[in-house]
Amino acid sequence: MAVKKINPLTPGQRFKVVTTFDDITSSKPEKSLVKVKKRSGGRNNDGRMTMRYVGGGHKKKYRVVDFKRDKFGIPATVKSIEYDPNRTARIALLHYVDGEKRYIIAPDDLNIGDKLTSGKGVPPNIGNSLFLSDIPLGTTIHNVELYPGKGASFARSAGASVQIVAREGKYATLKLPSGESRLVLLTCLATIGTVSNSEHGLQKSGKAGRSRWFGRRPRTRGVAMNPVDHPMGGGEGKASGGHPRSRNGVPAKGYKTRSKKKLSNKYIIKRRK
Repeated sequence: MAVKKINPLTPGQRFKVVTTFDDITSSKPEKSLVKVKKRSGGRNNDGRMTMRYVGGGHKKKYRVVDFKRDKFGIPATVKSIEYDPNRTARIALLHYVDGEKRYIIAPDDLNIGDKLTSGKGVPPNIGNSLFLSDIPLGTTIHNVELYPGKGASFARSAGASVQIVAREGKYATLKLPSGESRLVLLTCLATIGTVSNSEHGLQKSGKAGRSRWFGRRPRTRGVAMNPVDHPMGGGEGKASGGHPRSRNGVPAKGYKTRSKKKLSNKYIIKRRK
């Protein structure tokens, strides 16, 4: 998997950088694992726009991804690596020996034909899902649960990975992609390896129309608005702005919005950078 720069045959292609699809082996999803995905265009049940800059875009179907990996001790074979329009990572189709099929987030270096398992006493190979109590220290993991049995909640996007640093009592210390270190129960599951498609962040769309295909409408800067529309609006010419803040007046860039009484504060050893 790599990125390629497009030759500037048109103005929209001049700065375009896209990921290659060399790693993808199947162009059609598994029918039994596909659902209809309805979209609102940013409107609520009254038809009023409650979320700006959302709407349009190419039609998508949702691929049901298994974040729980709760088929313990049942081996599965990787049948294909596929593109998923709903996430930045690639997904892998697993065929279990009991006949069931499931999608998982594909880690880097996962190949067709690989055998995967999850549960207790499983070797820490790429794509296998283990309890944090069984994973060797220093291992790179992803798809980490925060509560046992709930399913993976962090390190799920392209190129993301978590490192297991220490174990003490009933908790493991994890170093997250943000730089935060936090405690997670040893009974939580995690998958070995790094999430695939790590070059996703190097892409450049090249033109506004490509953002429209993703369902993103043109965004108006706050400083370009009138005072009635945004706290940073107004002023003569370009002499406007003030302190950066949201449309609701909440300051940005450095202002902490996390509650000091939040229960999970005690599990955070080191705050993110």
